[in-house]
Amino acid sequence: MASKEGFLTEEQREVLKIASLTVENSAPVPSKCLSSSPRGSSILAGDNNHGKCGGGGGGGGGGGKAPSVKHTRRTHSGKSIKVKKEGAGGKGTWGRLIDTDCEAHLDRNDPNYDSDEEPYRLVAADVTDPLDDYKKAVVSIIEEYFSTGVVEVASSDIRELGSSEYHPYFIKRLVSLSMDRHDKEKEMASVLLSALYADVISPAQISQGFILLLESADDLSVDIPDAVNVLALFVARAVVDDILPPAFVTRVQKILPASSKGLQAIQIADKSYLSAPHHAELVERKWGGSTHLTVEEVKKKITDLLREYAENGDTMEACRCIRELGVSFFHHEVVKRALVLSMEKQSAEALIRKLLKEAYDEGLISSSQMIKGFYRMEESLDDLCLDIPSARSLFQSLIPKAISEGWLDSSFSKSATEDGAVLRQDNEKVKRYKEEVVTMIHEYFLSDDIPELIQSLVDLGAPELNPIFLKRLITLAMDRKNREKEMASVLLSALHIEIFSTEDIVNGFVLLLESAEDTALDILDASNELSLFLARAVIDDVLAPLNLDEIACKLPANCSGSETVHMARSLVFSRHAGERILRCWGGGSGWAVEDAKDKIWKLLEEYETGGVVGEACRCITDLGLPFFNHEVVKKALVMAMEKKNDRMLDLLQECFVVGIITTNQMTKGFARVMDGIDDLALDIPNAKEKFESYVERAKEQGWILPSLEPSTSFVAAC
Repeated sequence: MASKEGFLTEEQREVLKIASLTVENSAPVPSKCLSSSPRGSSILAGDNNHGKCGGGGGGGGGGGKAPSVKHTRRTHSGKSIKVKKEGAGGKGTWGRLIDTDCEAHLDRNDPNYDSDEEPYRLVAADVTDPLDDYKKAVVSIIEEYFSTGVVEVASSDIRELGSSEYHPYFIKRLVSLSMDRHDKEKEMASVLLSALYADVISPAQISQGFILLLESADDLSVDIPDAVNVLALFVARAVVDDILPPAFVTRVQKILPASSKGLQAIQIADKSYLSAPHHAELVERKWGGSTHLTVEEVKKKITDLLREYAENGDTMEACRCIRELGVSFFHHEVVKRALVLSMEKQSAEALIRKLLKEAYDEGLISSSQMIKGFYRMEESLDDLCLDIPSARSLFQSLIPKAISEGWLDSSFSKSATEDGAVLRQDNEKVKRYKEEVVTMIHEYFLSDDIPELIQSLVDLGAPELNPIFLKRLITLAMDRKNREKEMASVLLSALHIEIFSTEDIVNGFVLLLESAEDTALDILDASNELSLFLARAVIDDVLAPLNLDEIACKLPANCSGSETVHMARSLVFSRHAGERILRCWGGGSGWAVEDAKDKIWKLLEEYETGGVVGEACRCITDLGLPFFNHEVVKKALVMAMEKKNDRMLDLLQECFVVGIITTNQMTKGFARVMDGIDDLALDIPNAKEKFESYVERAKEQGWILPSLEPSTSFVAAC
């Protein structure tokens, strides 16, 4: 009973004592007979082994020899268990001192936990491609640019994005995203590419980007039916904007597959756009030529936002809408229309005054724009009184309220009266001068005859009014096509050499910039156009760069023209400024002189062989070179002498009657033939007699000016 409860009997105690003495006086007992119990005591064999440990039977005390003791493993419950080989094992044991067979488990909650002891494990992670990340980033930049239209922000974002080696993919993504949108986004894409050229994206990367586009034309055409034509126009626009070299069109055809859509696009760009007459202007205007709203669209938006404000009275929302229009130079229209609305709907007068005061206090509408709006309102009172009889009295009552509330300058009332008197008493000489120079400028745009215009200016005898001529010239050119703008710059350069001083030109540009806000009423992009004219004058050596500072100093305070001068200075000092500014309007009509002469000769030959007069006149008109029609006159006269066929004179008569060839162009053509009559006489013996008869007929029909008289040598030869 005692052994089962885990206690030793007296007999067992005696055996244990004997065994202990034996161990101390002899060799150590083999390890397999010992126990490594946590209690530190060796427990011998159980009750079933007592006889063996005692020397068998009852012979425990005989023979004088210590009995052999076999150590066994045993639990406190009395149960025997099998001992592990070499010991140090089994349930309830600690094992040997250095035992590495067991698995070690790290407890992360252990204060002594060391993460370096953790076994290494491979963790699965998604592998990202830098190109994919770049493509995702540029999409958000492009979308934001299409929403805001701010080129500077888009350029800065691309520069900050880095990864310049992926810029060709930006070009591909920009163009492909715009292809499936409206013309406005296509125009914006072209403008952005031109702005990024060389400064952010290198020319080689732009070429590579367009190659990627052309290579993907087959895929693009699946989603965009007119992808080929749109791509062709993008390529042509890039060539016109000088961001792709003309040789690109020829070079890329060699690397594109023969049956690809990309090859079709490049062929269309070459034949339909870049080889067409006036191709530069045609391509630039294909998508509207501007990323901005037209004047009428801006006026409609202003009216809508003011009417909405009169309904809900949300001043902050109205100011936000005015700001989003992005036409700070046109805010006088907001003022004028707001005043008109306050008169039409007198219950909204308090709200209108609150809006104008808030816009003025925030700096949204400048003082000059506010005064300008009141001036325009005052000028239109006569017409407004037809619809609102009390308009004048209402307007007069608004002025002191606006001045007292602090959003209208107190000098408005006095200055308005004085300026009106000056305008009504305009000098008669200046009026006549303006009328005459307008006629001269229109004639110049038709004839391109610079010497004639210079002589006409000299005949006017008013050099002190030269700045007014410059102002009128550029104002008329801005409202026309690129050809007239180019002609105005060329004429300005010639005038500077002949009769205009640098001071005249500086004063002329000052007049232009002072009236820039008035010009913007009809030409919304007037500020950008004026900056190009200023920059072109510097590139042509008409003005020195220091003259830009002189012009800025002469402008009145708070004049929007100061910003225009700053833009011109930025253009002049930008990279590749000379080349880009010289070609800002196409650099001419788009035809080489020899090409034009060749086409004129061919159409005259076709007419001479039996052509129809109407068809010949149409062909001359299609040339689009009215300033070069004197070449048509010259060649027609020479061909009439050579062929001895007066049908050419019938053609000239028709062209004169219809108005295709002006008197000046006709006179110039006859004068050129007269100058070369001696050389013609070598091949055509009766050339002088024939020409004399042509001159007589021309004078009878009124084709040429009476001032055309044969020279003395010519009369003597006849």
